Amino acid sequence: MKMLPPHRHRSSLEEPLRLSNLPGATDWSGKIAYLDRDGVLNRWREGYVNSPNELELLPGAGYAVGLLRRNGFRICIVTNQSPVGRGIWGHDALSLIHESLQEQLLNEDEDADIDLILYSPYPPNQGAWARKPRPGMLEAGRQLIENSQINPDQPISISYGKNWNNRPSERGSILVGDRESDILAAETFGVRAIQCDPETGIAGVIDLIVPPDLEGQN
Repeated sequence: MKMLPPHRHRSSLEEPLRLSNLPGATDWSGKIAYLDRDGVLNRWREGYVNSPNELELLPGAGYAVGLLRRNGFRICIVTNQSPVGRGIWGHDALSLIHESLQEQLLNEDEDADIDLILYSPYPPNQGAWARKPRPGMLEAGRQLIENSQINPDQPISISYGKNWNNRPSERGSILVGDRESDILAAETFGVRAIQCDPETGIAGVIDLIVPPDLEGQN
């Protein structure tokens, strides 16, 4: 097992994370929605999503992300992206895809901000702790978001596995993924998981996270 760390969209991993306010001056209670990308927010594509032009948002994904934030969740994308490590395309190409994803989400719902994007560029054979089904991205996401609320101007030293003591509770948090590797990562990390149908993504399970009778209360 190699403690290879996740990568972070357009930033070095441990630099300070500055977050926008949640909608409607909602106070953050510690809830994070850890979201896989392909099959959850955008349509899964055989042979990978290789460019922004190939990124197709799943219907209702933007509304679902906005609804989560209106109900006090921070949004952390955790996605395996081995084409980077295998040289199919680079970090900059992936960043353009993620910027298109953010734009499309906001076009559907003005509250659908992504707070943090983490990705694992490592091929499966490297045994990286940051690659799902291992929980490294979730561990880093929690610490980065937690630190942004306590010491927003200070970089953080991220701990993993048995080296991370005094972990905050994940009660109230959620992981949504379409694959068994997502669910296994959530189980190891200790967060509730929901497996979605990749044809409908997060919109098909959002009522399991935010019941319909609560949707209009924020």
